[in-house]
Order: sequence, then structure tokens, then C-alpha cells
Amino acid sequence: MAFESLSDRMSSIMRKLRGQSRLTEANMEEMLREIRTALLEADVNFKVVKEFTTRVRDQAIGQEVLKKVSPGQMFVKIVHDEIVALLGADQCELTFVAHRPTLIMMVGLQGSGKTTTAGKLARLMKRKLAKKVLLVAGDVYRPAAIDQLETIAKQLEVDFFSLGTEVSPVEIALKAMKKANEEKYDAVILDTAGRLQIDEKLMQELVDIETAVRPDEELLLMDAMAGQEAVNVAKAFHEKLRITGMIMSKLDGDSRGGAALSIKHLTGIPIKYIGVGEKLEDLEVFYPERMADRILGMGDVVSLVEKVQEEVDEKSMKKAASKMMNGSFDLNDMLAQMEQIRRLGPLGKILKMIPGMPKITDEDQEKANIQLKKTKAIIQSMTPRERKNPEILKNSRKLRIARGSGTEPQDINKLLNQFEQMKKMMKEMPAMAKKYGNK
Repeated sequence: MAFESLSDRMSSIMRKLRGQSRLTEANMEEMLREIRTALLEADVNFKVVKEFTTRVRDQAIGQEVLKKVSPGQMFVKIVHDEIVALLGADQCELTFVAHRPTLIMMVGLQGSGKTTTAGKLARLMKRKLAKKVLLVAGDVYRPAAIDQLETIAKQLEVDFFSLGTEVSPVEIALKAMKKANEEKYDAVILDTAGRLQIDEKLMQELVDIETAVRPDEELLLMDAMAGQEAVNVAKAFHEKLRITGMIMSKLDGDSRGGAALSIKHLTGIPIKYIGVGEKLEDLEVFYPERMADRILGMGDVVSLVEKVQEEVDEKSMKKAASKMMNGSFDLNDMLAQMEQIRRLGPLGKILKMIPGMPKITDEDQEKANIQLKKTKAIIQSMTPRERKNPEILKNSRKLRIARGSGTEPQDINKLLNQFEQMKKMMKEMPAMAKKYGNK
């Protein structure tokens, strides 16, 4: 995950800071040196790092942090607020126009993932914002891009518009907007052609589209793994076009994340969304404050709650909770709850969103995944009666289930023990709630 090494370094520095009973100019300078090194290693622009550390130092001295009762905590807050300012201070979502379709033009270099990201944005608009979306294929140079966008549109069950490869992108944009106006769409997402590098032909084509249809939002897709080159690309696009925001892709990769920390400060373009995976659901609204929390190891509980609300079936959870309380919870319910949790994403990613949680290693995460698959295989190898009444599972049944699931009888015993412990704990919950609720 991008920022992972930076987050580890910054978390360590922040822990040291919080532990300082006194903060002197000497140990503050030491901390600033560590922060400077961590940012530079994360590929943050040198000029940005220099300005950042200067602002932190000036604020710390200006607010007389050295004389505060809890100087470490105050210094952490200054660092946090400066990272938020660096990332863009205010989160900027898309601006939708009332009474007509909002046109969003996607621009960027070839290979940055524009077509897939157009689909991700369409999904987010449809599912989270309840918008009627039209996906438009404006890349007339790559027939594969048109086919890909059409496939994505079918998968998402959103409408798709294309005039093939023999029509100019300007005409495609004009006719798409005519259709969108007539059929009362809320949003039109126009996928445009990219190049391997910036050239005059690419830019002129985009300028022609901009002049013809006046997009409400022009979103530049940038690859987080491009490093400092991302800043140069963003500046080049911004000089020719009215770029209103940026989508930073591949923030789930092993990039150091410096581009995201540098680009707003150096170009003035706000980051509006971040791509955190290859799936169509892996697009998140960019919240600078939440990202600053993650970088400093403070977690991101708000994003976790939002993810739970989006991915977890509330009715199913309430039903399971009711069954737990009245003692009718069975192995079917246990499996259903495990599937709900699995939908939230990798365990390591979830734990990072919870403040104070220990970092889970790749090895531990893999063990957890293997255990989840094993548990699922065991339960699915049982008959419906066995799942509802696990007490009937004697040795002969366990041997059959073990053969069917590719496990050992002791694995089944371990699962049944976990299930019984869970049931016991749930039975005790009403009494505990009553006991502590009366205090």
C-alpha cells in the first residue's frame, strides 16, 4: 500500500514525540530531521519537504509549543494539520449541475487506467449518489478501449454510448450530450484518448472537446507510481486545459506516495478520488484529513464505518445478532458473518483503519485467509441438518466432512470449539448489558 513505509516511519516518530516530557529546540530539530528524511524517502518533492518542515518549525515556535504542558501532543497536531494542508486542506467532491447533465471529461496518459477508472466513477455515482449515468467512449484510436468500456457498462448496468472509431471525438461528445439532455441523465462520463507521452495532437484534441461541450469537471488521472514525473505531467495538462481535479490511481501499489503529497502543493489541482485496487469498487473519495490520519498511524475509523455501511447487509447482521441473543445462532449464520467480513477487504487493510491496532504481517494475513477458506470448506461440506445442529457431529460424520473439505478431524473440532465459545459469549451479552446498563 502506498504510504506504508512512510506511515511506519511517521508513526514511530509520532510515538517518540508523544513520549517527550519536555520538548526542547534540540530534540525538536532532531524530530524534524527524521520527518524530513521520511518524506524524502517517500519521494516527496524536495522543495515541498523544505517548505513543510519550515512551516512546522515556525508554528511550533510561534505557538510556544516548547512551554506547553503536553508539548509532544501539540507538535503532533501541528504536523498533522500541515500534512492536511499539503494534501489539499478541504476535501473536494465533484460539483453536480442542477437541471441538466453534468459532463465529466477524463484525461491522462495512455496506460494510466482511464477507461477502468471511468467505470469506477460510474459505479460510485450510481451506487453512492443514486445518479443516472451515461458512459461515453471517446477514444477513437483504440477499438479495445471502446469494447472495454462497453463491457464495464454492462457489468455495472449503466448506459453506454459510442459512435465507433470513424467519428471525431468532438462529434461523439456533442451527440452524447444531446442524448443525455433528451433522456434526462444526471451525469455523463467521457473517456478520452491518451498518449504514451504528452504531444500537441493529444492536447489540441482535448482543447477542441473542451471548447465544443464545456465539461463541468475535467479530471486528470495520475499514476501514483509515476513519482515526481507526475507533477510535470499534471502541470503540462493544466497549462492547456481547465483541470478541475485529479484522480490518483494505484495507491494500493508499492509506490512511495510522494506524488500525492507533492502534487496539490505544486500544481494547485485538488485530488478528488483515489484508486486503491483493480476492482470497480476500488475507488474512494479523497479526504485529506483521513489520509493524514493514516500517514501518522492514527487509523481511519470514519472510512471503515462507511465501508461497513456500504458492503455489509444490515438486515442480515441484525438477524444474526437476534439469533445470537436468543441462542438459535448456527453454523450457517457463522459462515454468513464471515463472508460479510471478507467483503470488507484484506484484514491488514481493515486493521490499519483502527487506531492503536498492531500491524499485521503478510504472513499472518495469509494464515488468516487460509483459515477462513478452511472454515468455509468445512461448513460447506456439512449437510443442512449438521449446520443447524452441530451437536450431532460424531466421529463418523467428522471423518466424512474432513474428507469432503480436504481437512483433518481436529480442524473440525477446533471450528466447533470456536463456535461454542461464540455462542456462550453471545448468551452472556444480554446479562452483561443489563448489569452495566444499570450502573
